[in-house]
Amino acid sequence: MHQLIHRGVRPYDCEVCNKSFSRKGDLKKHQLLHRGECTYDCNVCNKSFIRKDSLKMHQLIHRGVRPYDCEVCNKSFSRKDSLKVHQVTHSGERPYDCSVCNKSFTRKEHLKMHQGIHSGERPYDCNVCKKSFIRKADLKVHQGIHSGERPYDCSVCNKSFIRKADLKMHQGIHNGDH
Repeated sequence: MHQLIHRGVRPYDCEVCNKSFSRKGDLKKHQLLHRGECTYDCNVCNKSFIRKDSLKMHQLIHRGVRPYDCEVCNKSFSRKDSLKVHQVTHSGERPYDCSVCNKSFTRKEHLKMHQGIHSGERPYDCNVCKKSFIRKADLKVHQGIHSGERPYDCSVCNKSFIRKADLKMHQGIHNGDH
């Protein structure tokens, strides 16, 4: 069973958000999030955690600490497990296939999100305008429209953005990429 972790096999699925886990105990802990039983909140992005050490590990992201480097492309990560997931991209291995269109994925949860396209299932609803989304992350970004929250600030000109990807694209202006 322990070998599943090293092979990236994640047979335990959350029925709420489709996230997959290699250990049943990790799934049970994760499910506490959906029941609102989290006690540790990030003061930067409001993400919730069940364990204090998980919050501390998460906060490395906001401080820009990335001690784990990919030996192939030199991309760095704040978490060792994130590096392991990334390394699959270099192997070309895509073990999860869509039974409808045969598109393949490196991670089971990406396949599950993709399958929402075929099923039409959009389980994440905006409580303001009722628009629905396949991914929870897309709902969170959308909710920024209603709240006016723009958590990603440019350190050069102080312009703010709803999405981190939009900030990165904007920073290209300052870096001479555009």
